[in-house]
Amino acid sequence: MNPDQLLSPPVNALPRLRSAVSGLPPYVPGRRGAGVDIAALASNESHYSPLPAAAAAVTDAARTMNRYPDMGAVDLRDRIARHLGVTPAEIAVGPGSVGVLQQIITGLCDAGDEVIFAWRSFEAYPILTELAGAKAVRVPLDAEEGHDLASMAAAVTERTRVILLCTPNNPTGVPIRHELIDAFLSRVPSNVLVVIDEAYIEYAEAGSGPDSLALYRKYPNVSILRTFSKAYGLAGLRVGYAVAAPDIADGLRRTAIPFSVSALAQRAAIVSLDAAEELEARVSGVKEERDRISTQLDAMGWELRPSQGNFIWIRADNELLATLTDAFTSAGILVRAYAGDGIRITVANPSSSDRVLRVLTRFAPGELRRSAE
Repeated sequence: MNPDQLLSPPVNALPRLRSAVSGLPPYVPGRRGAGVDIAALASNESHYSPLPAAAAAVTDAARTMNRYPDMGAVDLRDRIARHLGVTPAEIAVGPGSVGVLQQIITGLCDAGDEVIFAWRSFEAYPILTELAGAKAVRVPLDAEEGHDLASMAAAVTERTRVILLCTPNNPTGVPIRHELIDAFLSRVPSNVLVVIDEAYIEYAEAGSGPDSLALYRKYPNVSILRTFSKAYGLAGLRVGYAVAAPDIADGLRRTAIPFSVSALAQRAAIVSLDAAEELEARVSGVKEERDRISTQLDAMGWELRPSQGNFIWIRADNELLATLTDAFTSAGILVRAYAGDGIRITVANPSSSDRVLRVLTRFAPGELRRSAE
C-alpha cells in the first residue's frame, strides 16, 4: 500500500468529541437582561458595586496586565491563610470555587471513580464529575430540602473518591448542622475527600451551619471550598480557593491551568479581605432583605425553608413553575427556574424585593385557593 494512502482521511470525516463531552448537559447560567426596568435576580451575584478598595486595586493592577500573574498566587494564599489561621501550604486557588472544584475532581478521580453529592444542588457538580470520566452519584434531598447524610453515607463504595457537601445548599439555601457533618465524617472512609462547599458562608447566620475549620482540623480528609464571587462581589474576576491538607493542596495547585487567576483578581481578593467591616455591612443588608421577603411570604402562606444564602427558594411543580416564570418575566424580573423542582430568586435591593413580593402576592397559596372557590 502506498504510504500516502495511510494518511488520507476518510471522506467527510471530522474530529469527534469524547462521548463524555458529547453527553454533557450544558451549564445554564442565570438569564441576563438589558434595560433599567429589568431586575436581574437569576444569578447569585452581589447587586452591590465592587468594594472601593477592590476597584482601586484592579485599576492599579491593570497597568501591568501585559505581564503574566503570579502563578503560585503567593501573596493571595498568604493573606487567605492569615484570614483563616492556616498555613499557605494548605491553600490552593483557582478561577472561582468551581475552578478549584475542577482541580479537586481532576486530581482525585480516575475514570469510573465516584463523586457523591446531594441533588438538587450546584449544577456544576455532575458536569465536572462526568467531564473527568467519573460517575456522578446523586442522593435526593430530604423532606426539609437539605442533605440526607444517612443516605449519602450509605452510597459510599470502594470507588468513591469525593463527596460534596454544599452548605448552605444551592439552590435551596438549607445549611447542614455541625453535629450532623461531624457524625457523617466519622462514618466516611479516611481515603475519601469530603469537600464542604461554602460559597455562601458569609450570608449564613452564625451557628446555622458547620464550623468547617474545626472539622478540617479534626478530619484530615476534609477540604473547604470558598469563593470571592458572592459576598465579596468579584464574580467577574473569577477567584476562589480551597483549604486542604498540604499534600492535597499541592496536588490541586499542580492540576490548575497555568496563570488561571489573573493579577487583577489576586489583588482584588487580597484587599477585599482587608475590608471586613464594609463587607459585613453589605452582607447585613442582604440578610435583612432576605428575612423581610421570607417573613412576608410566610404570612401569605408560602411554605419556605429558611434560607442561609443570598437567595430564596420556592418549591414548585412544573405547572406552578411555568406560571410563576411567566409572571416574573412579564414583570421584568429574571429568576432561575429548575425544571421539576422550583425557582431560586436572588436577594438584591429593597425595590427589587418589592417587585418580587408583588408578583408572589398574586399567586400566594391563599389567593389561589380563593380563586378556585
